[in-house]
Amino acid sequence: MSHEFLPPAQWYAQLPATYAAACALITDGAGRVLVVKPNYRDYWNLPGGFVDRNEPPHEACARELREEIGLDLEVGELLVIDWVPEMEPRPRPLIGWMFDAGTFTPDVIATIRIQEDELDDYAFVTVERAGELLPSTVAPRVPAALEARRLGRTIYLPKH
Repeated sequence: MSHEFLPPAQWYAQLPATYAAACALITDGAGRVLVVKPNYRDYWNLPGGFVDRNEPPHEACARELREEIGLDLEVGELLVIDWVPEMEPRPRPLIGWMFDAGTFTPDVIATIRIQEDELDDYAFVTVERAGELLPSTVAPRVPAALEARRLGRTIYLPKH
């Protein structure tokens, strides 16, 4: 029995592709969650963004934190991996990586400097308020990340 295999370029070209994004869970001493308000969207989001080509997700998260809130942070443990199906206007599924970037003290919060050409504001909000401000595809990550932080293990959110 003979097996014919596709040439590598043809094989890889026919595989499905996804987008990847990385964000951070940052809390304050009261347990509130940091959210940011992009000026190019109608809704709030978690600090983070899309992963560049060949960029590891944890490095993308650290880069986005430097760009968005002006802080060079050590990105900690992976808390949540999320899969979001394709939906308009995004033509491919999205894999979301959420890392622990710690609990900020008031002196660290005072050093936040948002990138004004991308963000209008930031706020530390309750988990409930985050659920109201964030898109429905992102909001479930917050309680899952807090639970993952508490349990000391990653949580996978495959359903939306």
